[in-house]
Amino acid sequence: MKKARSQKRPRNPIPTVDVIIELKGRGIVLIKRKNPPYGWALPGGFVDYGESLEEAAVREAREETSLEVELFRQFHTYSDPGRDPRMHTVSTVFIARAQGMPRAANDATEIEVFTRETLPVNLAFDHGRILEDYFEGRY
Repeated sequence: MKKARSQKRPRNPIPTVDVIIELKGRGIVLIKRKNPPYGWALPGGFVDYGESLEEAAVREAREETSLEVELFRQFHTYSDPGRDPRMHTVSTVFIARAQGMPRAANDATEIEVFTRETLPVNLAFDHGRILEDYFEGRY
């Protein structure tokens, strides 16, 4: 009798998006995360099945900041397997513009607008590196 082969499911990184939201003349929007890993972070999250990266970025920005954003450009993709302590994710980062007053919603307990000089120290994930790349004009 032949032994049945076990079916192994592929283990692939999970696609995510992050959004650098520029508020004209004020700075960029960061949220304080409600769920682990805690800390200040760029708005973002997981891409839903059947959703484009762009659609996910606009949706996540709206869900977490209550802002309607206009994606300006795709910035860079970050794929270090250790960037998210929960699992291996690959995040495509977008730069967006918005107007209005951001309000914390969904996975955010607080929301603030920061400049390069006022960025908080305790950034979640690899968002410190992402923002350093952004402010240094890399990519």
